[in-house]
Amino acid sequence: MRVLVSGAAGFLGRAVVRRLNDAGHAVVSLVRNADADAGSADAERRSGDIVNLDAMTQAVAGCDAVIHCAARIEPFGRVDDYYDVNVRGTDNLLAACEVAGIRKFVFTSCAAVVLDRGDLNGVNETQRMPARAPTPYLATKAIAERHVLAANGPEFATVALRPHLLWGPGEIALLPRLAALAKAGKLRLIGEAGKKIDSCYVDNAADAHVAALERLEPAAAIAGKAYFVTQGEPASIEGFVNGLLRAAGYPAETRRLSAPVARLLAATAPLRRAVGADPLVTDDLLALFGQATWFNIAAARRDLDYQPRVGMAEGFARVSSHLARERMRGR
Repeated sequence: MRVLVSGAAGFLGRAVVRRLNDAGHAVVSLVRNADADAGSADAERRSGDIVNLDAMTQAVAGCDAVIHCAARIEPFGRVDDYYDVNVRGTDNLLAACEVAGIRKFVFTSCAAVVLDRGDLNGVNETQRMPARAPTPYLATKAIAERHVLAANGPEFATVALRPHLLWGPGEIALLPRLAALAKAGKLRLIGEAGKKIDSCYVDNAADAHVAALERLEPAAAIAGKAYFVTQGEPASIEGFVNGLLRAAGYPAETRRLSAPVARLLAATAPLRRAVGADPLVTDDLLALFGQATWFNIAAARRDLDYQPRVGMAEGFARVSSHLARERMRGR
């Protein structure tokens, strides 16, 4: 298949491009900036902003399928900016697919679209999205997922994958934030000890995207559905955080904030940013690390034949090796 990958210069997008190449598909890497590195010399490169419908119509021309990884993921920003990229951008790609007669659309959602204020222990895809999401990112990803699944029909098959806490070598969102807080002596664990959390190593997420693509057809069993995609081995929150810290060369963190104090600090984050100070706790960190969040991935195992091939220990070792090489290069 000839597959367009949006967000091909991003952390997940690069992994998806590599996995598609390995599987023998022809890849079109869609990047916002023409000089962005999409990580593969074997992919055709096209540039365009997903908020521009005409650009997307041109980008998908000649493709058989789309894997839509692009998103605004930054922890701070205007709600309108998240909406423009995560919702309008997704709608533009859906509309461009309709014009081009493309029949397959795989959407990168996230497991956190079902996060509420309480613990989630082993929930499956029947878990409802909350009426109000804890962050603009999650609110707009939830809207986009609903639009994608609603677009599924007799001539156009869609599926949404929900990875949780993507990590691995080259990740630039989560680990750098944790490392910066640790280096400054400001990192704290949140809430009760022992609560479990899920995550997803980036190559496992890429495998799931390609598996979904290859099984997706109009009227296929997976069409119009969403699937949680994780490691399948929940760890304690402190175990996951400290595994990443040790991989980055930092000591384990044991200091802890109570949940009420963490919520208070998250509420002050916008004020701290306004005066040029880095927040100690933000809404997204509170949502991700302040409660149990692990998921039942039986549906992905059954329908996608999803089997996480990189386990936690191997993943941490790969991150450690990658960072060691980067330090040797002086980066």
